[in-house]
Amino acid sequence: MSKRAGWLIVAAVMAVLGIGFALMTDKVSVSASSVALEEAGLRVNFSAPLSSDAIEQGELVVRDAAGEELEVEMVLRENGRTLEITSLPEGEYTLHISSQALEGSFFKTLAMDEIPFVIQEEVQTLSKEEEVQAYFDRLMKLMESRERYGAFSTDEGVAESAAAGTEETSNSHSTTNIQEPGVDEADLVKTDGEFIYAVSGERVVITDVRNPADILKAATLEFGEEVFPETLLLSEETLVIFGSRYTPPPAGEMHDILPQTGMTSVFLYDVSNPAAPELVREFGTEGHLNSARLADGALYYVTTVSPMIWPSAPEDKGELRPFIYDSGAGGAQTLLPYEQISILPGTLEGTYSIISAIDLGAPSENELEVTGFLGASEQLYMTEDTLYLTASAYMPPEQPAEEAEVVVWAPQAANTVIFKFLLNGTDVEFTASAEVPGTLLNQFSLDEQDGYLRVATTEGGWWAGAEPSRNHLFVLDEQLETAGSLQNLGEGERIYSVRFMEDKAYMVTFKETDPLFVIDLADPASPEVLGLLKIPGFSNYLHPLGEDHLIGFGSETYLEPVKEGEPVVVTGGMKISLFDITDVTVPIEEDTEVIGGRGTYSSLQYDHKALFEEPERSLYGFPVTIYEESGPGRLELKAEGAMIYRITEEGIGLAADLTEEAEGLYQDPAEAVQRIIYSGDALYTIGYNSIAGYNLGSFELTDQLNY
Repeated sequence: MSKRAGWLIVAAVMAVLGIGFALMTDKVSVSASSVALEEAGLRVNFSAPLSSDAIEQGELVVRDAAGEELEVEMVLRENGRTLEITSLPEGEYTLHISSQALEGSFFKTLAMDEIPFVIQEEVQTLSKEEEVQAYFDRLMKLMESRERYGAFSTDEGVAESAAAGTEETSNSHSTTNIQEPGVDEADLVKTDGEFIYAVSGERVVITDVRNPADILKAATLEFGEEVFPETLLLSEETLVIFGSRYTPPPAGEMHDILPQTGMTSVFLYDVSNPAAPELVREFGTEGHLNSARLADGALYYVTTVSPMIWPSAPEDKGELRPFIYDSGAGGAQTLLPYEQISILPGTLEGTYSIISAIDLGAPSENELEVTGFLGASEQLYMTEDTLYLTASAYMPPEQPAEEAEVVVWAPQAANTVIFKFLLNGTDVEFTASAEVPGTLLNQFSLDEQDGYLRVATTEGGWWAGAEPSRNHLFVLDEQLETAGSLQNLGEGERIYSVRFMEDKAYMVTFKETDPLFVIDLADPASPEVLGLLKIPGFSNYLHPLGEDHLIGFGSETYLEPVKEGEPVVVTGGMKISLFDITDVTVPIEEDTEVIGGRGTYSSLQYDHKALFEEPERSLYGFPVTIYEESGPGRLELKAEGAMIYRITEEGIGLAADLTEEAEGLYQDPAEAVQRIIYSGDALYTIGYNSIAGYNLGSFELTDQLNY
């Protein structure tokens, strides 16, 4: 007897007996992309599980454009909430879903029982307005039906180490702490060893540090009220400044609700004479800056923007294409041409990821290449040959019918979609995509070696109800097909930091103690845990020290008793750990240093670029704000500035305390140290409003300049 027949009999008996009842049903949401690639197939996510025999019983049917039912390969994942459809050639299709496909279907209804989709052999560019409009019409339809309720995106080595890290140059001066050798990252401060370029509020200040005893302000770059400089790159004699610009859009494109256009503006300055920088070009793309990289003289940056669309008033929306401008092409704002827009497979997001690239060899003349991709992006990871973007693919939540109008957003379970692009100069070509369970911590959750992409994720969490969190590591081949995986590590914990070093991965998870996993990746098909170390506290950032040691920067933790129940885990002072990984099967915490008390923090804990490193002297430093407990539940600001440590394979030692006693109860962000750099035998701490110079041997103050 079928499930449906059984329920019909129950209903009939109740009717005969005169028993009445109120039938409360839950609405099951469905999430799927409108475009999928032939080799990857379509993935459909449901907010509630499907019946294990739904495919066998014919409750899921794919029809072609002519309405003919097709025999296709369909696989239901173990969780029952993800359906994969493969082996379909190019064409237009519709997935028909019977309500009987749902587990416990008598008490559930589908928000959408037909899913139209297109299979393409490769990502295709759009050719006309109607195609862009159709994409956003589908998105709005989903928004109206609460299809994506709560599921919309909101808008860190050592010299000669096998791992990535601070890139060495022939000059004796700092470079930004980076993830990949040869791929520079945009930062608040850059230096060529003679001049320091720093973002200072609404301006960029160029400082002459050729004489450490006499620091001079060489030039100040102002941008007016519309532009706020954010980050910098330096390529030989070209200074690249990224800033946010808010300006009215071109005439006729004004939007009633949002009358300004948010742009990421890029300013290229000739700094062959740093005292007299010359603006040679300005260009921009709509949206906020995701991230920027510089490799082999080519600049790459990604912005994200969501056009204004309103489900309740579909006629009240502005232009659906993003604006761009380039002083090298007249300077006027124009719309990104249709032939430069593609739809990323596996997503249906009302967000563009815009990838721009330019060769800085001739910054005033070379062409700016801009490509728009419909699909959100969050993390960016890049090597010299490949660029990866990731986006969260939220699992739709199950929503009771009586709460259908509730619009409060809450975190929910999500997977990660990965998009791979090949780089050939300024040519950026989409090549593959994949989806893996769980979400990423940051860019260090991704790493590529020998054509394989290694990905670390956390699945589940406090938002997932009774489902405990668990952590995974996936190895994907050049086409982003899964070659191997290691799943369900640290159940009930989440990833706090990851570092890949050639054929090893080091992963820190945390809940009450800090497990450091050592994972062997020598065989991509069979990653395995080699060793595990459990200690108090956790590391937010892992930095390689040679081949046999790691430095962890994070926080100490301790158990605090409560009146009722088990003690709770409380975060204490900032913690530095030195890990000996000579024997990967038995990692050892060789030495530790704890700074301050509860509330103490450093920007290094969330931004790897805040790390200072001088490898010749084995010096490591970071900005720090120090708190101490002054009573039960009371914290007191004690000091702020910078700390410098000498860290070798033998241990951790304080080299210099460059903090100052704090005045007042709260930190003044304008007075905080942002970055620490060195040039020759001088060290500099850079804040928003000042720069201080020190002797790198004695750490005595040599000069200070207030901007």
